[in-house]
Amino acid sequence: MATATSWLARLENAEVRFCQRVNRGCERPMVLWPFAAVSRLGDGMFWYGLMLALPFWYGSAGIAVALQMAGVGLAGLMLYRILKERLVRERPCNLHPHIRAGARALDRYSFPSGHTLHAVSFTLVATSSFPELGWLLVPFAVLVAMSRVVLGLHYPSDVAAGALLGALLAQVALGFGS
Repeated sequence: MATATSWLARLENAEVRFCQRVNRGCERPMVLWPFAAVSRLGDGMFWYGLMLALPFWYGSAGIAVALQMAGVGLAGLMLYRILKERLVRERPCNLHPHIRAGARALDRYSFPSGHTLHAVSFTLVATSSFPELGWLLVPFAVLVAMSRVVLGLHYPSDVAAGALLGALLAQVALGFGS
């Protein structure tokens, strides 16, 4: 048990040091503004716009995928809210004085990253039917995930957990769709 505890403490210390290092980018407007903009788009605007555009671009197939994305979005929202309320992990910017918030947080707790969960699940659902959108959606999802750590709002493990949960939700949704 002591070995596991010390291993977890070392992992946590490494995460905090990494967060401090990448968060220093927020001192430069050329880093802060693009990541803050990507994070803000990842709040939902980008994804809602995509869901509205899919029926125009792809007709009935686009409607089906947009509805699937909406269902995944609702499931993801419920899942990450339950986890955040139960696990109550404070955000790095709230615990560590050398990490500043580069954007406004939508809620108090950090685990898991809801932005990343949704970015991954929406990207996987959309590109499973329309792989040609991958050139736009995959880099955007990666930037959303990165922005959460750079902006001091999440630890890397929050983002990794969000990505894993998003991928699992997408797989479940895609399994129902087949």
